[in-house]
Amino acid sequence: MTAQLATVTAPAPRRWRPRPGAVVGAVMLGAVLLLTAVVPLLPGFDPMGQDLRAALLPPFTDPAHPLGTDALGRDLLSRIALASAVTLGMTLLIVAMNAVIGTTIGILAGYFGGRLEALVTLLSNVTLAMPVVLLLIAICAVLRPSAGLTILVLGCTWWVGYARVTRNVAASLRRQDFVVSPLTQGADTLWVLTRHIVPNVRPHTLIIAATDIATIVLITSSLEYLGLGVQPPVPSWGSMIFDGQRHLGADPWLSLLPGIVMLLAVGGAQFLSQQFTAETRGGLLRKGGMR
Repeated sequence: MTAQLATVTAPAPRRWRPRPGAVVGAVMLGAVLLLTAVVPLLPGFDPMGQDLRAALLPPFTDPAHPLGTDALGRDLLSRIALASAVTLGMTLLIVAMNAVIGTTIGILAGYFGGRLEALVTLLSNVTLAMPVVLLLIAICAVLRPSAGLTILVLGCTWWVGYARVTRNVAASLRRQDFVVSPLTQGADTLWVLTRHIVPNVRPHTLIIAATDIATIVLITSSLEYLGLGVQPPVPSWGSMIFDGQRHLGADPWLSLLPGIVMLLAVGGAQFLSQQFTAETRGGLLRKGGMR
């Protein structure tokens, strides 16, 4: 009888059901990733080759150039694919750098507290007070603009959100029994941090990283539009949109095509991040928030 009652009253395992927005986001982002991965494998892939005789071909008029060509006769499909790889690669690297830097700083500040926490708070406020675009312009006035410089600047100035969240989580955990008990039994601080603090901080870091991807794509594209990121002849979404402005009246596809691809990437990442955030928060609530 008891076994029957247990069988009846046991909660059914929760099934993962994607939201409609997540499906749309997966399709949008998948189309961009497919473009990035497949086009470089095609025989006619040549993002740098110029042919002035075939300049400004409209889309779907020449089988050799399915999306047309730009003012220098370069294949737009190839350039958009390379621009997608460049921008998305920069975005993932910037997000990873900020996640590592911010999470590490936040864990140390929250766990040890005291002057270290006060110093991190001061450093966070100073970092937030510096506009990223103006900071890059000032640095580019001294150094040559490049993709590496953009990655370095954004990778070292967008970590504040990670640090603040992880600091609060680490501060709430440092006096918990499962953290204090190993210390009283001789465990060192590094072991406690890696075994008890980091696993509880990781879901919060992933949530911020997922929502930051779309934001970083827009920021890097805006900087590339201003000429502060990837330098010619390497294409990027922002630089292609800027170059297409000169022909916006007669040949609008030069700016519209990279803009549409960027829209798909940003929208897809945003839809998927909402699904991921909801699932991760739901898992934290079912587990009681902390281990």
